[in-house]
Amino acid sequence: MIAKFLLALVLAAPVLAAKRPNLLLITVDDMNRDSVGAYGCPIPDITPNIDRLASQGIQFDRGFVNVAICQPCRAVLMTGRYPQTSGALGFDKIKPGVPTLPEALKKAGYYNSLIAKEAHVVPSRHAAFDRIDKQRDLGGGRSAGAYAKAVRSAIREAGEANKPFFITANAADPHRPFAGSSGDAFKKVPYPREIDPKDVPVPGFLPDLPDIRTELATYFQSVARADQVVGTILDELEKSGEAGNTLVLFLSDHGMPLPFAKTNCYLTSNITPWILRWPGHIDPGSSDKKHFVSGIDVAPTFLDAAGLGNLEGADGSSFLPLLKGGEQPARNKVFTFHQKPFSGKRLPMRAVNDGDYLYIWNGWSDGETQFRNESMSGLTFKAMNNADDPAIRARADFYLHRTREELYDIRKDPDCLHNLLDEPGGKYSGQTSAMTKALWHWMKKVDDPELETFEDQVELALD
Repeated sequence: MIAKFLLALVLAAPVLAAKRPNLLLITVDDMNRDSVGAYGCPIPDITPNIDRLASQGIQFDRGFVNVAICQPCRAVLMTGRYPQTSGALGFDKIKPGVPTLPEALKKAGYYNSLIAKEAHVVPSRHAAFDRIDKQRDLGGGRSAGAYAKAVRSAIREAGEANKPFFITANAADPHRPFAGSSGDAFKKVPYPREIDPKDVPVPGFLPDLPDIRTELATYFQSVARADQVVGTILDELEKSGEAGNTLVLFLSDHGMPLPFAKTNCYLTSNITPWILRWPGHIDPGSSDKKHFVSGIDVAPTFLDAAGLGNLEGADGSSFLPLLKGGEQPARNKVFTFHQKPFSGKRLPMRAVNDGDYLYIWNGWSDGETQFRNESMSGLTFKAMNNADDPAIRARADFYLHRTREELYDIRKDPDCLHNLLDEPGGKYSGQTSAMTKALWHWMKKVDDPELETFEDQVELALD
């Protein structure tokens, strides 16, 4: 009798496991939030597939990544930890003992698939993935047809194993080289439309110059191609019959690869499109304009959806209650981080955003050190630096040198053009004091390696 009961449990186990939701994380590279139609891009039908996903689920207005660089951003997504506690301050591997999302899911019986960006998605934990499709085999991460095949294969293999799946599918667009640009190394991968430079929206944090419009046109051609990849991934999910039991999260790993966006701590650096769809759990066409969610919350939320506990040592927490219109009052700010770009040069920046104000500390700014990142390649920074208008050249110089502290009223100035700390009379000293205090407490909590430097450079009122 006992033997029959145990046999029944063994036979039922795969069925019970299959009832767990599938998990699909879709990321794009270097896509500004406002490059998405659902988030206000004025170019007609630039992202029809992402827009459709938004109409089928919930759209967050305060979705952020905690670090605006590819590999450290993805380390946050996969660990639920800030860079300081995972060890991935830049293009570094996470600490050996840090638990990760794919490992936890694999242990719980999930089939894990990693599609592209494999060099940047927890490279030290690739053994946790059952299938890895390399970016070079996917048209450099830009071929919709190749993504369709990879997703189809991953879902089929999960089904054959009678397991729920976790797929992280990562499009390389609109990362440089932009589609149709002079340096486009992926000319064999078609892009769906030509964008006229006169039709592009020039972000408020950049000047409106001909070369900048030219570069933005090729950027938006890449945005359209990224959307094509997203559409293909979602189409394959639908064809598989698994869409109804799949939680989908779409986001960008950070802002566009142009000055004052990627590899910085400005608003446009870290705010990202943040869209979830989960049939039966999320009302179509819903939105959350109030709560802050960020990269540290992705792993905890996926694990919660799977009925599993949070990762040990995680800094983030599940936001599943928000998907049903719940309240999480503690989600009232976000902390963002930068330590070093791909070059490895120490350029520490820390920031806190409470929805009204953004405070940035530039620990490297000394009047002499010059900032340098990948976003300065191409046409845009060169056009700013060589502009006839002295105000534009001054803006380029500010990008190179910054100032120790910046404070912006992002309700009125989301492009972060007017540093309130430049105003005489200390009008914003109270606001600055509150934000530096919040930043200090956070840095102390995560054992930030720059805490001592921050304390030396910033006037703190820690009562």
